[in-house]
Amino acid sequence: MRLRRAWSGPGSTSERREVSVRVRLPVVTPALVIAIDGPAGSGKSSVGREVASRLGLAYLDTGAMYRAATWAVLDRGIDPDDTDAVAFLVTGDAAPSIESGTDPAEPFIRVDGVDVAEAIRGELVTSAVSAVSAVGAVRQGMVDLQREHALASSGIVVEGRDIGSVVLPQADIKVFLTADPGVRAQRRAAEVNVDDAGSVSATEDALRARDAKDTTRAISPLAPADGCIEIDTTHLTFDDVVDAVISLVRDAPEGR
Repeated sequence: MRLRRAWSGPGSTSERREVSVRVRLPVVTPALVIAIDGPAGSGKSSVGREVASRLGLAYLDTGAMYRAATWAVLDRGIDPDDTDAVAFLVTGDAAPSIESGTDPAEPFIRVDGVDVAEAIRGELVTSAVSAVSAVGAVRQGMVDLQREHALASSGIVVEGRDIGSVVLPQADIKVFLTADPGVRAQRRAAEVNVDDAGSVSATEDALRARDAKDTTRAISPLAPADGCIEIDTTHLTFDDVVDAVISLVRDAPEGR
């Protein structure tokens, strides 16, 4: 897979945490790496992007990268469950070129120069991304690129499902966000302005199915990384969670 790194910008607790709304921003030292993992709908993308913005760091949405690879598979008419065909696509001469922007203010994702930011959020990609993400050749290509992003940055927030456990186990700050599936479903529904009970219930079922696939796949299953801080966001506001992550950076020991 021809994966490209694009530089376009700046560098547990299971109980409710009381976090001050005004958090003193820490002094960010060079090459700070913050890994944020969690299941679908846990808020890791929005939280990661806001943390990066407040701290002047780069931001990498690794979920978008896997979705872009899935979009490429579907665009070429390949069955996402055909492991051999998917692997051949991403390692062959006609492999798609995937480019990720890392400016938290204007992140982008492109496949062969085409902006797919909106297309990758559609139902077809959503229903197929778990299968494509489980292919070893896809994961290896993505992991290599994600590590390149971190090494090349002067500080970065990387969010996904296996960042602290596999991609960047040496990250300075490792966070695992979670929330009750019902709450995650309500948040997902709110993002697309849907509030009827049937749609929310269907979204919850889909999230539970995705959780089952992600936690049981053979390669890099979703799980809290060793040494991570788990934050249950079920009863926390968005700002609560952002402030909690920033507080972890502020309170990190010298030399991390």
